[in-house]
Amino acid sequence: MSDIVPPEVRPKPAVPAKPFHVAPPNSVPSPQGMGGEGQGSGRGSALLGYIGIDTIIEQMRKKTMKTGFDFNIMVVGQSGLGKSTLVNTLFKSQVSRRSTSWSRDEKFPKTVEIKSVSHVIEEGGVKMKLTVIDTPGFGDQINNENCWEPISKYINEQYEKFLKEEVNIARKKRIPDTRVHCCLYFISPTGHSLRQLDIEFMKHLSRVVNIIPVIAKSDTLTLDEKTEFKQRVRKELEACGIECYPQKEFDEDMEDKSDNDKIREAMPFAVVGSDKEYQASGKRILGRKTPWGVVEVENPNHCEFSLLRDFMIRSHLQDLKEVTHNIHYETYRAKRLNDNGGLHPISSSGQDTQESNL
Repeated sequence: MSDIVPPEVRPKPAVPAKPFHVAPPNSVPSPQGMGGEGQGSGRGSALLGYIGIDTIIEQMRKKTMKTGFDFNIMVVGQSGLGKSTLVNTLFKSQVSRRSTSWSRDEKFPKTVEIKSVSHVIEEGGVKMKLTVIDTPGFGDQINNENCWEPISKYINEQYEKFLKEEVNIARKKRIPDTRVHCCLYFISPTGHSLRQLDIEFMKHLSRVVNIIPVIAKSDTLTLDEKTEFKQRVRKELEACGIECYPQKEFDEDMEDKSDNDKIREAMPFAVVGSDKEYQASGKRILGRKTPWGVVEVENPNHCEFSLLRDFMIRSHLQDLKEVTHNIHYETYRAKRLNDNGGLHPISSSGQDTQESNL
């Protein structure tokens, strides 16, 4: 008499799985898998046929192309260091404040101001809303004491705005993201050492935003001066306990650590920005013309602009957004809710849209 259970009375599993005794070639069952049924062993299972799990990447790509995404970059540094020019060079378009609303007749602000301009740029069918936040007046005064406070306040205001949207009962399907994902801090190419203002700014702001230091107009330094200056800046940052992005504690695995170690060794990036084209080596290139030749912006032998661009946009742009959301914003959110005694109940007032006590 056969001991095979008829198919019609066999209980149908919730998720079809390969029987335990059937293993793929050259595989050894894990010790955890020897336990009873129903215990999460974390053991992988070979598929008996194609089911289409791999199409989730294409689904995510299509959705991202439809909705687009936000990227907000802040530039901080003294006037005349080429902040607007470098941002225009990074995105190969006129996206900075100076190119859209700045007039040379304007007077320099007496205090630090925050000005932002947004553009929607598209490449390969992917749309990105880019917001550039400039900080005119930073470091330009005789007394620069606490001049980073308006910048810190602005960053925290964006976290607060996002938090208020999150705790609404009738919140938006897609919350507008105005949080600062990246702060490019421009260091003057003195060749000596960091100013006290540089140290104080990065010490205070590295706790709330991703800071990437760059040496502006590095073509004013010789190769030896550039190398020595970069080494001196790294030692000063380490001595002051300042960790710029990418922070070591956020390395997820050995591959990330290896890639990020190379980036940390290259910081601060010695860059040159230019939105003007010149003829060199039989092709049109972005560069700065000097009496002795053309400094090619995208030539790694001339400066580290291409390294900065690849790092910021081509390899770590999504990580910048994730660290902002999962680390800096979550730190602000936890502190804000703790200071407020937790999330208070929202009273009913008969309105369609209600906000919390935050």
